Amino acid sequence: MRSGVLVGLLLSSAAVMAEEIGEVSTVFKWLGPNDKVVVEAFDDPKVQGVTCYLSRAKTGGIKGGLGLAEDRSEASIACRQVGPIQIVEPLKEGEEVFKQRTSLVFKSMQVVRFHDRKRNALVYLVYSDRVIEGSPQNSITAIPIMPWPKAEAQ
Repeated sequence: MRSGVLVGLLLSSAAVMAEEIGEVSTVFKWLGPNDKVVVEAFDDPKVQGVTCYLSRAKTGGIKGGLGLAEDRSEASIACRQVGPIQIVEPLKEGEEVFKQRTSLVFKSMQVVRFHDRKRNALVYLVYSDRVIEGSPQNSITAIPIMPWPKAEAQ
């Protein structure tokens, strides 16, 4: 049974990795790292030209430093077109594009993508879930699929 949980944790960590852009301390801790808000960026694995920026709470202290603390459910997302948008694989509605563990085992933060074909836009939703009960706190962003301007030769 334990090996199954370990394999599940290893497989879930094989998803898209985020690049840390920066962080700010929110609560000073005498022992261990401070509580903070972390800003991370990740590229959509199936849509070239889209980068998502995610801000989320990260719990500090001794438990946080050891990876045993449960992070809060609040998160914010802003996705932007950073180049020509090219869909490289068929998209599934509500498909997970990013997932990060926010507690030792039972809680994670996820970003899912929807394709609003009627308005020609990509919609990204970030939310937190837990094995027993998730959180209704969420954040959403949308990107219109537009032509990318060509660089002018100088």
